[in-house]
Amino acid sequence: MKVVLFGPPGAGKGTQAKSICNRYSIPHISTGDIFRKNISENTPLGIEAKKYIDNGQLVPDEVTINMVKDRLQAEDCKLGYLLDGFPRTVHQANALEEFLYDRKESLDTALLIQVPSEFILERMTGRRVCPSCGASYHVKFNPTKIESKCDVCGSDIIQRKDDSEETVKERLAVYERQTQPLIEYYKDKDLLSVVDGTKAINEVFESICKILGSE
Repeated sequence: MKVVLFGPPGAGKGTQAKSICNRYSIPHISTGDIFRKNISENTPLGIEAKKYIDNGQLVPDEVTINMVKDRLQAEDCKLGYLLDGFPRTVHQANALEEFLYDRKESLDTALLIQVPSEFILERMTGRRVCPSCGASYHVKFNPTKIESKCDVCGSDIIQRKDDSEETVKERLAVYERQTQPLIEYYKDKDLLSVVDGTKAINEVFESICKILGSE
């Protein structure tokens, strides 16, 4: 089971990724984790990536690709894996396809959790957290009993900077620019599967399982 997972910020991708990996006994592979592991272990690729990160630059495609290739050859990937955050470009998608072809393997599907931007905006900009105890709320879907006061400890709840409308809109715009070419790429290869991410978490997972099968 080899799956690429896509979805806009706030689509519940992390929750579904965990459920998929538990259900199909495959590792959840994210580029962020790969970067952190290589950098902490001072691998040659990690040292190279750190140079770019320390200078505030994007890590070049080739470095990212080589890190992912290295990770996909690990023992725990023999039965498959869920790729999250890779590929991010068509060039990376081509590199992944070539890597799999050389190993006489193939991708099972590119899974897109699709959620309209207006839904994401409502979901993310309505989130509130308690800075004292960490409890989380939503102004519409999970409001506090007393307005703006944490139910647990009574502190004033806040909106995180990442959840401001301006920040969320920018993140959605970046996602759209990055991901649309990949959606077209996998659609052309008849590998794209789309799930409605506006449904309840368990319903979204049921839809994913229907696509992935009972492997």
